[in-house]
Amino acid sequence: MSYYDVDAILTDAEKVPCQFELDVPYLGHLDNSSGLKPGTQLSLPLWLAEMLALASAGEDTKAPLTLNLPPCLSDQVINALKADPRAVALRDQSAHFYGIGVRMLDLFDERELGAVLRRTFVVRAGDVGLHARKAEEGVGGQGEEFLRGLEEWERSLFRRGHEGVRGAKEWTERVKRL
Repeated sequence: MSYYDVDAILTDAEKVPCQFELDVPYLGHLDNSSGLKPGTQLSLPLWLAEMLALASAGEDTKAPLTLNLPPCLSDQVINALKADPRAVALRDQSAHFYGIGVRMLDLFDERELGAVLRRTFVVRAGDVGLHARKAEEGVGGQGEEFLRGLEEWERSLFRRGHEGVRGAKEWTERVKRL
């Protein structure tokens, strides 16, 4: 991803739950207190939480906080995706669901989560491709409801698929005229 990629920036801005492990006296403004004590739970932007979770003053010291999986990757959501990836409106979970999932896989060793995300994307990509092919002039009715549940990666896939179908039609019509 590019440094200037808007989707990457928005993914990094998503809030993730954290728990502070050390006494941090000068960060109390994060939760309107005088300082953060060990055990304080807080939601921080992913970019900040990642930096703090990976930071340590030396080899013997622990990181200032523990990073947890965000609510969009909770057990309930993962179980629903295991049952039927098509039944979950990913955009309701997070507009950048796959982006957050990939970032969490970079931070956590969660093989099962990776398998579920991969299967979900493959199954849903087939549906996205079918809808992109069927969408002629505009999307209405069920197609509109379908698009509303897509997260950003899926919307990008839909746009590219739709543009490809439209380009192929235009090319076919040009060839017929020759």
